[in-house]
Amino acid sequence: MMIPIVNYTLRANGIRQNYIDAGQGAPVVLLHGFPETNYAWRHQIPVLGERYRLIAPDLRGYGETDKPASGYDKRTMAKDLAALLDELGIGRIALVGHDRGARVATRFAKDYPERVDRLVVMDNVPTRIVAREINAEIAKVYWFFLFHLVPDLPETLIAGKEEQWLRWFFSDWAYDPATISGEAFDTYVRAYRAPGAVRGAMADYRANAEDVAQDREDAHIKIACPTLALWGADFGAVGKLFDMPKVWAEMADDLRAVAIEHCGHLPHEERPEAVNALLLDFLEGWKG
Repeated sequence: MMIPIVNYTLRANGIRQNYIDAGQGAPVVLLHGFPETNYAWRHQIPVLGERYRLIAPDLRGYGETDKPASGYDKRTMAKDLAALLDELGIGRIALVGHDRGARVATRFAKDYPERVDRLVVMDNVPTRIVAREINAEIAKVYWFFLFHLVPDLPETLIAGKEEQWLRWFFSDWAYDPATISGEAFDTYVRAYRAPGAVRGAMADYRANAEDVAQDREDAHIKIACPTLALWGADFGAVGKLFDMPKVWAEMADDLRAVAIEHCGHLPHEERPEAVNALLLDFLEGWKG
């Protein structure tokens, strides 16, 4: 059965949100990361959509969702999701987040524990732990993280060079540098050439101080639901730099941690069959 991938828009939490609503069954939310949009889930939707209703929004500042001047702290972005789900009449969910989306998903799981049945975080080191552990070695690998915090300059340097900027990330961050190419790469370039798109992504990073403060407030409270942490074994900024099972054991007691071999920062795009199998196994039994 072909699962049509259709985008919709509605207003929730004061902004216009763009989202995919596909498939039928218990609701599963997919939150993309940087430098992507909800297009990132194109390999998961046809497979997971046979069993689940998939909601895949563009996060605040990304894709076709509004890009306001403020509201990029992860508590507000989690409220974006809560409001979207309220508008759709969806209560409890299974939640999957990659990269920046994993930060939103983690905050959502902390702020709305009654709404999350199970959580998947993909290739992400929590904000609080990055801030706590940062040293010269980590800062060198996380240069982009720090660069994006600088006001205005990244937008100025990237303007008109979105293709070169994205090509660097997709080539450097993937195990196979050509993984994101052709139509997929062109789709992302178009998205980040849109007015305000680069600024929106930078604003997400520039909420770092607020995010760290929020994370420190409830650092003693672990994620309440079963949690699956996935990461690419070959990505220098995550799996090769951090002890990921130890990192996520600090965040969640009911934890399964899996490294995906021959994979960089984008497991859902680089190794979709492996990721889909892991997701289907972890979601087994989720009936809504």
